[in-house]
Amino acid sequence: MSEMNQQATVTAIIIAKNESLNLKDCIDSLTWADTVIVFDSGSTDNSQEIVEQLGAEFHQNVDWQGFGNQRQLAQQKISTDWCFWIDADERVTPELASSIQKAIKSDNKTIYSVARRSWVFGRFLSHSGWYPDKVLRLHPTQLTRYNDALVHEKLVIPEKSNVKHLSGDLLHYTYDSIHHYLVKSAGYAKAWADQREAKGKRATLGQGITHAIGCFAKMYLLKRGFLDGKAGFLIAILSAHSTFVKYADLWARENDSHYKK
Repeated sequence: MSEMNQQATVTAIIIAKNESLNLKDCIDSLTWADTVIVFDSGSTDNSQEIVEQLGAEFHQNVDWQGFGNQRQLAQQKISTDWCFWIDADERVTPELASSIQKAIKSDNKTIYSVARRSWVFGRFLSHSGWYPDKVLRLHPTQLTRYNDALVHEKLVIPEKSNVKHLSGDLLHYTYDSIHHYLVKSAGYAKAWADQREAKGKRATLGQGITHAIGCFAKMYLLKRGFLDGKAGFLIAILSAHSTFVKYADLWARENDSHYKK
């Protein structure tokens, strides 16, 4: 193992907006990182004050062009060898932190995924297709970047690069109420419809119904969401609703002559 790899550095970077209730616990779980950056998209709460009090860097870009573009801009602020992407409502467990520290001493052509365990309506889900929710989060800074997607952005996997999995969970405290879920879901639905509309795609209400039923069946039956109890049933129903809404949004744009972006 080379001396350079032994001394490799890593930045933990958070994309956030109005996350003052989450930022402290998130940043407190990142003590293993050489640098912590919060890349903000226009918070109106005291996020900046919290970030600076905790000794992390605060940067801001209010010209929102989608999640993919925001992550690309954020990555330009990173000067370390590696970067680890984390959301404000996530926490790194000690086991995952140890796994990250070992991984960054490896070669510089590997992208790492983590298992995300989500807390939903009173419990951590172990089924429903939500665990293990493997997401790519750790990579050499110069190796890759996120794509341009408005929502559900993904890391580009270059040719001849490796993908490996880290041990330890990334805890995800995703929704604190039904209202919170519906607000986030509406935002994702709009971004999905925006993206599809820009590509000239259309949708029907029949597609919305079919995909919604399929979503529920997959989560609750095929992915054994029933083993997650009432929380599993609720998240399956809500996910089916969210699936229908995004198709309905796209359909309404074509059928409502008064629709305005």
